Amino acid sequence: MAVPISLPHPAMIDADWADSFAITIDDPDITPEQAAQKIMDGRPVWMGYLLALRNAMVRPLGLKTGAEPDADVIGLFPVIERGDDFIVLGMDDRHLDFRLTVEVEKFQCGQTVIRSTTLIRRHNMLGRMYLGTIMPFHKAIVPAMLNGAFASR
Repeated sequence: MAVPISLPHPAMIDADWADSFAITIDDPDITPEQAAQKIMDGRPVWMGYLLALRNAMVRPLGLKTGAEPDADVIGLFPVIERGDDFIVLGMDDRHLDFRLTVEVEKFQCGQTVIRSTTLIRRHNMLGRMYLGTIMPFHKAIVPAMLNGAFASR
């Protein structure tokens, strides 16, 4: 479910766009890294096809199509920062920088809220056009990934 998010955000102080989704699960022991891994592993099959199409389209523009080979990654994205109740993944590119934060908020009743926040800093017209193009897909993919990751819990 979509949840409110306000800027600035500590994971990217100068972000100019953000959205956030959350799901409540019955797992008091899950860590942010485990949650992020489950979310990345829970991506729908059709997302792989979209990413391949995206990479084919942006490669001629000189945009990044993946993490550096030696990067510490979860799923497709390099790890930027870890904390006790969050992990930050992301990439910087010439058109935009993005961060994906996965936060866990644990409650005494044994439930945990997993919150996935996307933060974007657009650098130029290409970044604005890119974000506008992927937005319909993003709005479908993120909730699908959260639900796919934790549907059996």
